[in-house]
Amino acid sequence: MSGAYHWGALAVQERVGVRDLAEHVGRSIGTGVRDVAAAFLGLQPHLVVGAADGAGRMWATLLTGAPGFVRATGPDRVAVAGGPPVGDPLAGALATAGTRVGTIALDPRTRRRMRLNGTLEVTRGGFAVEVEQVFANCPKYLQARQPLELVRQGAGVVRRGEALTPGQQRTVHGADTFFIATTAEADGADASHRGGLPGFVEVLSPVELAWPDYEGNAMFLTLGNLTADPRAGLLFPDWESGAVLQLSGRARTEFGADGSRRTRFRVESVVEGVHPGRLLWSTPEYSPHLGRTTR
Repeated sequence: MSGAYHWGALAVQERVGVRDLAEHVGRSIGTGVRDVAAAFLGLQPHLVVGAADGAGRMWATLLTGAPGFVRATGPDRVAVAGGPPVGDPLAGALATAGTRVGTIALDPRTRRRMRLNGTLEVTRGGFAVEVEQVFANCPKYLQARQPLELVRQGAGVVRRGEALTPGQQRTVHGADTFFIATTAEADGADASHRGGLPGFVEVLSPVELAWPDYEGNAMFLTLGNLTADPRAGLLFPDWESGAVLQLSGRARTEFGADGSRRTRFRVESVVEGVHPGRLLWSTPEYSPHLGRTTR
């Protein structure tokens, strides 16, 4: 490690030529939950959690609850009431003490987001995260949405597979937002956001996806993790229906001679669900930054 970064992130930063900027930005990564962060968490109805399952596959899952279901209970501890839906691929991992987790709280109402990573502790009503990293990200590429309705009924997991069905391919191609969970073994797990105009995720085949890496905060935590460990989990939420599409597989980064970057993802496992207690959101107001993407 060099400060906030492990060797994988450092390698990408060096290759792209942003080491000095990354060192400066990395000072924003803290180890405690400040009052402003605690207040933000307490307002959120969603939390994305990334981790490895018992077989070592990476997944990202979406937890939903009334605001307050995620709350800071100390400067280095965040408690989560409840857990993943029945049948979720991370149900076992999020009930196992010591699981390394990465989380991201993203508020479409305000285009704010915060990432919090650490180690899981099992509690009577859910779980807690012993915080090791916490930091905010800029609002780039976040779509604005408003909550509309909470749907209490749902079919649960409706399909499992090893490749995308035609309907799932349409979901991926039409997405303007997804989340990616990655890991760097001893350095823990991380969950991050990717946003773009519909079609920014290419469906190359039923088992292969690709998407551009837009210019961001220069940390390269996700690409750095993939440099160290190719395992990844993707979560595609359908904001208007509340359905979720979870993919687990392996990813790698392609670096173009013109400075562009693209991530290619190989699908290994698919879980599709329409869970009870899901929150429906309005159609999006796209990020103004999406007209100015250069990489």
